[in-house]
Amino acid sequence: MFTGIVEELGTVAAIEHGRESAVLRIDGPLVVSDAAHGASIAVNGVCLTVTEHDASGFTVDVMAETLERSSLGALGPGDRVNLERAMPADGRFGGHVVQGHVDGTATITARTPGDRWETVDFTLPASLAAYVVEKGSITVDGVSLTVAHVGDDAFGVSLIPTTLELTTLGQKDVGDAVNLEVDVIAKYVERLLTHRQEVAG
Repeated sequence: MFTGIVEELGTVAAIEHGRESAVLRIDGPLVVSDAAHGASIAVNGVCLTVTEHDASGFTVDVMAETLERSSLGALGPGDRVNLERAMPADGRFGGHVVQGHVDGTATITARTPGDRWETVDFTLPASLAAYVVEKGSITVDGVSLTVAHVGDDAFGVSLIPTTLELTTLGQKDVGDAVNLEVDVIAKYVERLLTHRQEVAG
């Protein structure tokens, strides 16, 4: 499990594409400082398993399902990525419950600068719209954020200077794709209510 608090901006060192998979080599000395084979690290919000690592970075396998549901397949050498290690049992809960299971992708539609902050607007896939509410939590490229406004097919967030400086969201342009993970609690509530209705019916 993760909390959506990015620990490090990593860099894609290499990517090897297979027929239905890919192997990523990512430079990120902080997140590998205590890594072990099989450790979980979120890359732009996607929970991946460390297969190899050294003092400077790590390697992960990315399967077809992940490539289809996320923007990882579009990465190339030199691209920056948000990195977060899995939360330890005694760790501080800084963001919200993040599984690292991407629900879909969105596209940046606008960036509006403020005094020291910035509002960023995104498309909202119809399949995820029911789970996104104003002032609720959403994960964008692995970053835990509060929804500032939401419509039927779009939503926006406000980014503070720290987020702009320490995550890829400060570097993304209009038209760029991002990974979305909606609040898992909302999905569980929907499933419970739907199941009860099915049983009652």
